[in-house]
Amino acid sequence: VEVEARSLPMELSEKGGVQNNGFVQNEDFEDKETATSSQEEMPKTCSVDVDPVAVEETVLKPYAGMPKEVLLQFSSQARYRVTREILFWLVIAGSVVLVCATIAIIALSPKCLDWWQASPIYQIYPRSFRDSNMDGNGDLKGIQEKLDHITYLNIKTIWITSFFKSPLKDLGYGAEDFYDIDPIFGSMTDFENLVAAIHDKGLKVIMDLIPNHTSDKHRWFQLSRNRTGKYTDYYIWQDCRQAAGSVIPPNNWVSVFGNSSWHFDDVRKQCYFHQFGKEQPDLNFRNPAVQQEIRDIIKFWLSKGVDGFTFGTVKFLLEATHLRDEPPVNKSQNEENVTAYSQLHHDYTTTQVGLHDIIRSFRHTMNEFSREPGRYRFMGSDDDEKEDIEATMMYYGTTFIQEADFPFNFNLINMKYLSGNSIFEAVNSWMKNMPAGKWPNWAVGNPNTARISTRIGKEYINVMNMLLLTLPGTPVTYYGEEIGMENIASENVSEEHVNSGPVVATLPEKSPMQWDGKVNAGFTEGNSSWLPVNSDYQSINVEVQSTWSNSTLSVYRALTLLRNSELPMNRGWMCLIWNDSNVFVYVRELDGLDRVFMMVLNFGQESTTDLQAIVPNLPSEAVIRLSTHFSNAGKVVNTKLIKTEMGEGLVLEYKTAKPVHTMEAFQGKCFVAEKACYSKALNLLYVNC
Repeated sequence: VEVEARSLPMELSEKGGVQNNGFVQNEDFEDKETATSSQEEMPKTCSVDVDPVAVEETVLKPYAGMPKEVLLQFSSQARYRVTREILFWLVIAGSVVLVCATIAIIALSPKCLDWWQASPIYQIYPRSFRDSNMDGNGDLKGIQEKLDHITYLNIKTIWITSFFKSPLKDLGYGAEDFYDIDPIFGSMTDFENLVAAIHDKGLKVIMDLIPNHTSDKHRWFQLSRNRTGKYTDYYIWQDCRQAAGSVIPPNNWVSVFGNSSWHFDDVRKQCYFHQFGKEQPDLNFRNPAVQQEIRDIIKFWLSKGVDGFTFGTVKFLLEATHLRDEPPVNKSQNEENVTAYSQLHHDYTTTQVGLHDIIRSFRHTMNEFSREPGRYRFMGSDDDEKEDIEATMMYYGTTFIQEADFPFNFNLINMKYLSGNSIFEAVNSWMKNMPAGKWPNWAVGNPNTARISTRIGKEYINVMNMLLLTLPGTPVTYYGEEIGMENIASENVSEEHVNSGPVVATLPEKSPMQWDGKVNAGFTEGNSSWLPVNSDYQSINVEVQSTWSNSTLSVYRALTLLRNSELPMNRGWMCLIWNDSNVFVYVRELDGLDRVFMMVLNFGQESTTDLQAIVPNLPSEAVIRLSTHFSNAGKVVNTKLIKTEMGEGLVLEYKTAKPVHTMEAFQGKCFVAEKACYSKALNLLYVNC
């Protein structure tokens, strides 16, 4: 029996059994205890039947909590090793595919539109927007109070015109201190609070800077007229001849406001040069110290959180050093009778060699503050070259050297008469001459131009806004145009409203914003405003128009929403389809997208247009997506017979597999900026169409 009992563990071991020592704490103690007990008591004989197959299955099955030695035994088996290797290489391959796909998407994806491209710009003349302290003058706090109106318009960029400390000559564009706020608009704290509030609402703010001249009250000028240190040559000084008790200027140069652009200073006993009023002496930009002063001013305001600048009157920054007389337009005219700016060719006082180097230095300074992601600083140039479109395009810079993001476009403002043909010329002129890869912009009003309703008629306000907001590029809206404000009567404006006579003519378009039908149109709660409110304010105001479905304000909001929500409207092709004395027709479309928007805009008399005869393969029907007559939206029209009334605008939507920009008949009439193509399968944009 003893032999049989002792042989049992051996038999189990031979048969593949498992000996469980889980409760043995000390093997030596176990052995001694067993030896002692065997002498005292003989164990009973027991017999164990072990199934070899069952034992085999128990050994080969892994179990939870198995020790390392057992785990290694299983992990080395082929079925586990091969599976593990397959999973490993699948993970590696998936990671490589994911990285490659990410790189491909980044490489093929078009550049996202920047903030100054994605939204219209709303231009505010601060003295006329909203008065917060009842003194009759609009101010910075007033702008802050009305920020919800900007978001209500679906606009995300605000452009505030000059608010520097100033004697308000030339309506504040001759600064007395570039580092301070004029008290009429508030304090620096008010400005900082305004910028913070703007950014809190996800908006951007750009401001004006007129670097060409200062006020004659500026500290620099006072030091310069006294020949103090480095400031001696901060302005342009020349000796003047005396004859018969009068001053004879160095040459025949004439100021923009008329008469000689030279004025004698009794303190310095020399003449200083001024392109505008005599109270605005021109800075000497051939002096490097002056250029550095302006760059320091730019840095100061950018550090305050400003998102960009518009630089005005930059074409006047340099003058020829030879001081030759400028050639007269009418060579037979007596030189002594030349007193108007339009009577001379300004070959020596505008756009001189070296001008664009200065503008590039401004751009370089702006770029120093654009390094943070999402904090690109916009730069615009605000100079109207009128007939010289090529000179205007130079402000874009070159392919390798950037200047302005865009020079402001005055083509739609400078039109001498309104028709479908004139609109075509204004649009086509800009798009044909704009350098490749640059971004267009459009404006139909500004602080120095009569409002749309006054300039071309109130019946055209909605169609002009439709044009503005459906063209490619960045639209600029002057405050009040979204409700169709008109100029105030010129007889209500006199020199008592401003300190400088020549700018009185530009005051009627600066009348206070019309917010509601209350006294002073909700502009101020004071007894009066700095300019009279237009007499039509009870019907033309934000409050009343927000309740009318067919109001100018409602049409404007619908247009901004359409522009923001439809890809072809904000970065697609534009093809000029048709124009005559009455209508202007163009399409907006995007590669890969079968939906096309066609604008049919009437700038003349009632007209009927056969679009099928103009555009091959045009569908016989289209849906009116938006109309200046709100009630027409959603209607289906026959494209062979599109009827429009005077001042009516239609945004038609249709589907086609043959976009206009691919048609040979329209080559040379199609333009695109920031080209992109749409993939319906992947629902994303890419660049290689």
